[in-house]
Amino acid sequence: MTAIKEFRDEIQSAGLIPPDMIEPGKFHRFPGEGKRNGNTAGWCKLFPDGIGGIYGDHSTGLTADWQARREAPYTRAEREAFKHQADEAKAQDEAERKTKQSEAAGKAAGIWQAAKPASEDHPYLIRKGIPPNGAKLHNDSLVIPMRAGGEIHSLQFIGPDGDKRFLSGGRVTGCYFSIGSPKGAAALFIAEGFATGATIHEATGLPVAVAFNAGNLGQVAKALRERFAELPLILCADDDVATEGNPGITKATEAARAVGGLLAIPDFGSDRPAHATDFNDLHQSHGLDAVKRAIETAIAPAQAGHQQGAGAASGKHHGSSVELLRVLRPNEY
Repeated sequence: MTAIKEFRDEIQSAGLIPPDMIEPGKFHRFPGEGKRNGNTAGWCKLFPDGIGGIYGDHSTGLTADWQARREAPYTRAEREAFKHQADEAKAQDEAERKTKQSEAAGKAAGIWQAAKPASEDHPYLIRKGIPPNGAKLHNDSLVIPMRAGGEIHSLQFIGPDGDKRFLSGGRVTGCYFSIGSPKGAAALFIAEGFATGATIHEATGLPVAVAFNAGNLGQVAKALRERFAELPLILCADDDVATEGNPGITKATEAARAVGGLLAIPDFGSDRPAHATDFNDLHQSHGLDAVKRAIETAIAPAQAGHQQGAGAASGKHHGSSVELLRVLRPNEY
């Protein structure tokens, strides 16, 4: 078995699909875990010596290194050389990633400024039963700004058929889209998708942060906990029952534990429709009252291991139920 094949097998064992051809000494980018063609969250570099390399996935936070198997142990000099190459590769990846993110942020700002407000008759909004909530229209797609620290870093595009794409090279980690204002609110919800977040806001009148994917729930929760130290945070999970490991509930549970938040899960009862996973699906099948009931029963997730975050550090969770307030006007926070 060649070193290149060993390296590819190692990357595949981490749940990624590396490029067919890997050239030693060259950076390669490819889709992250579960991502489609065009995504570049996955990355790898086989070192020029061909017997060591490093790879990762920005969408999941994975970074790992690899060395080829051999009978003789590596010498101290070889280990030091390997570490030096790994450090250089990480620095190169970080520099390239920041450059692309900066370029994408500039492009995102231009597209967002030129886009027109979306109307309620967009096919996706009609199908999901939600209003635009501040989304705009770019060509035929809804465009959703992805913000962090008040700045637009990237965009999500949602086509009339529901096809979702992100602006190439844009930052995702820690970015979110806000629906509603946290000022005077009893709680702040964090959900994965735009339609899910819009449904939760419609059912409760409370503010929602859309994190765009399960892997980003934790980063968004931590950012919002820093901004709103005393505001109860409720993580609204997708229930991915058909996916191994149920990433929706797993990631939402981890995020809730990290910030001393509560966890809400859609309850479809015994007549769960096929492929139903999130609160918008619950809205479609059982109505907004079912969404409200599921959220009102949000609870603290089971405690396990060491906790982090403002609320978790003290062992205190911010409330055990949610008081529903009047519908608030959309605001960017």
